Amino acid sequence: MMTQPERTIAAISTAYGESGIGIVRMSGPSAKAIASRIFVPYRGSNASQNQKQSPTEAFAFVPRHLHYGHIVDPKTAETVDEVLCVFMKAPHTYTGEDLVEIQCHGSTASLRRILSVCLENGAEMAERGEFTKLAFLNGRIDLAQAEAVIDVIKAKTDKSLETAVSQMQGKLSEKVKAVRQQLLDLLVLLTVNMDYPDEDIEVATYGKIEESLEAIRSGISALLENADEGKILREGLSVAIVGKPNVGKSSLMNLFLGEHRSIVTDIPGTTRDTIEEQISLRGIPLRLTDTAGIRETSDVVEAIGVDRSKDAFNKADLVLLLLDSSRPLSEDDISLMKAAEGKPCIAVLNKTDLAPCVSEVDVKEYLKTAQIISTSLLNDEGIEQLKDAMEALITGGKVRREEDILVSNTRHIQLLKNALGEVNEALSMTRAGEAMDFLEVNANAAFQYLGEITGDTASGEIIDEVFARFCLGK
Repeated sequence: MMTQPERTIAAISTAYGESGIGIVRMSGPSAKAIASRIFVPYRGSNASQNQKQSPTEAFAFVPRHLHYGHIVDPKTAETVDEVLCVFMKAPHTYTGEDLVEIQCHGSTASLRRILSVCLENGAEMAERGEFTKLAFLNGRIDLAQAEAVIDVIKAKTDKSLETAVSQMQGKLSEKVKAVRQQLLDLLVLLTVNMDYPDEDIEVATYGKIEESLEAIRSGISALLENADEGKILREGLSVAIVGKPNVGKSSLMNLFLGEHRSIVTDIPGTTRDTIEEQISLRGIPLRLTDTAGIRETSDVVEAIGVDRSKDAFNKADLVLLLLDSSRPLSEDDISLMKAAEGKPCIAVLNKTDLAPCVSEVDVKEYLKTAQIISTSLLNDEGIEQLKDAMEALITGGKVRREEDILVSNTRHIQLLKNALGEVNEALSMTRAGEAMDFLEVNANAAFQYLGEITGDTASGEIIDEVFARFCLGK
């Protein structure tokens, strides 16, 4: 694995703002020397025992021990902050290099000042994701594991965190490498049979090649099986609550949130604009949008809200279409149902606590494929059934096994699809008895695509693009 030119980098590793603790991190061959110059240990309560070391006196760190003291600017002898400082010796660190972490008070001023002192004493400002990039370049983690680090940081729910941690631990990489090894074995078999046909070697019959390709296809397909769910857990799902005015959209939004976020009244048109909130539905991150009632209106302000509601409807991954079961279907209801037909949609037949005027049969006339859930939001009835339906639609109703791997990264999913396409092409040619030279081209292409997931065959441009998505300090 290649390494970058030796330099010592530094950055603030915690979010900007006020907090109890902030962290400045340094990595590189000079990290210990720089920390030794700027860190002054506490030597007891007696002032005479706690004199600052001279500029030429370096503090001797004990690796992996937290040392209590102060960061002092060597140029001015000014105390910057009271800190805990730890030195970790290479290669058993996050980056694979010597690493220093300074834990200070979490004010922006303190963090910036300590970082400035580090830079003034020989460190260089880290680039985005450079600490994790070093971990990758130094062979501590592969590219898939590196990408999972940012997913752990951005995880919005327990399930998305669980998926990211699993990938960070290398479970996806293990599966990909296992399939890649199968491809390598096949490529070796093809190559020796093409290059050394007269030697006493294992003969690559078309039956044996087909068997190998079938096993490889099965392995890739298994990884793609739950990819849609994995992508949703990583990126979230956009859900729009739509319907004509006064059908209960804001009430449903409030029930999902567990608080009164949207104003609820008996006056149609109370919600004049879209309201968006992030929620977790049984570990699935959702971007929930409460829309203004969609209807024809001459009110200029309401019309703007209706236009925004239509936009949210068109962009949504899932539509919850609310209908008032106590009133006959209106033209606005019918228009919405026609527009929703064919989209991922759940029809919510609300106000079942009142005398019914609309049945599921009436709704099915316009929404043939949508699931219909009856609710009384006033009495909190049908909410769990609605959540069940949403979860089943998102997961496809499948029950995942504990050993199943969720592929959540769009880049990984596309590379797996590319590899699967090459394997399918190789299978078709195998069954047609095409020359082994042609099969080798497709098998090698699949091998390269899978290598891009782990970074084994990823170009420098791809690697740079991946780490450019990271935050500073990670």
